[in-house]
Amino acid sequence: MTSHTVLGIETSCDETAAAVLRLEDGHATILSEIVRSQVEDHAPYGGVVPEIAARAHADIADQVVAKAIGESGLKLSDMDAVAATSGPGLIGGVMVGMMTGKALALAVGKPFIPVNHLEGHALSPRLAEDCPFPYLLLLVSGGHCQFIEVTGLGQYRRLGTTIDDAAGEAFDKLAKLLDLGFPGGPAVERTAQGGDPARYRLPRPLMDRPGLDMSFAGLKTAAARIIEQGGMSQQDVSDLCASYQTAIADCLSARADRALGLFEVEGAKRLVVAGGVAANGAIRQALEHVAEGHGARLIAPPLRHCTDNAAMIALAGAEHLAAGALGPDAMRFAARPRWPLDEASALSNPVYGGGKRGAKA
Repeated sequence: MTSHTVLGIETSCDETAAAVLRLEDGHATILSEIVRSQVEDHAPYGGVVPEIAARAHADIADQVVAKAIGESGLKLSDMDAVAATSGPGLIGGVMVGMMTGKALALAVGKPFIPVNHLEGHALSPRLAEDCPFPYLLLLVSGGHCQFIEVTGLGQYRRLGTTIDDAAGEAFDKLAKLLDLGFPGGPAVERTAQGGDPARYRLPRPLMDRPGLDMSFAGLKTAAARIIEQGGMSQQDVSDLCASYQTAIADCLSARADRALGLFEVEGAKRLVVAGGVAANGAIRQALEHVAEGHGARLIAPPLRHCTDNAAMIALAGAEHLAAGALGPDAMRFAARPRWPLDEASALSNPVYGGGKRGAKA
């Protein structure tokens, strides 16, 4: 029996997280898991402030890591490797977690594994259940919205992506315009309860176009125009949230339906949905319906592993360690604010601009 125990660290946005995970013959066991949210720090601003996030990570990263190691019943020297999110994300936070991981690995002479945050989400369903390769992945979060063909560890092919805003960003924008609080996605979902999803006729961008690319900027603008008219009652707000949520679910499910039709694989098809927006009940229900229509199985992580967490980073690190796929210069790896899963497609066929920091997803 092969066993690998890895300490994972996640600091890409506004959660400071650490976890200890053991991977035995492909089965993951979470030995400890700590997440410290910064929701109260960012709530007054209606969104994450990068400078505040970076300072908060720097203040508590060592405490969170120490607590995770302590609760695992192990010592740092018992780890086979240390993995940390090294991109993409808010660069200040990414650097805090990555440098913490490097220092700990160096201190005990263990390998350091730089992990792509998006790969952590891509593998996150494997934390709780059997999810063999290959599978079709819908990665849907505050910063990313993509369909990706996952054929193996490190083998990712982009099939479609948003050409402007991510679905999670669209939820956050509506919540800010309606002053619903932060984080925006759960606030919109709560407010949508009891609302009429057919009340407002909102656009479903790109639905009439071929391919799997998506767009949510026009939906944000349409909702903003309604809000600008003023005089909205609480019922109006609930109806708008319900209509908006349904529009996003329709866009994602229609593209998932097309993607599953194009996804050719021997045996049973698997549709995996991961990322923070995967916690939305209406979207899960819409995707479940689509999967059933294709005889596919919808797989989603437990709700606590949809949002950013260190268990998925530890799992990604452990899987790379088990596969012997560690680069020789991990200690020299530089934090990356942009790090597409399918970097070849992002460079050769960018959906939107790149810039000095590299190709966007």
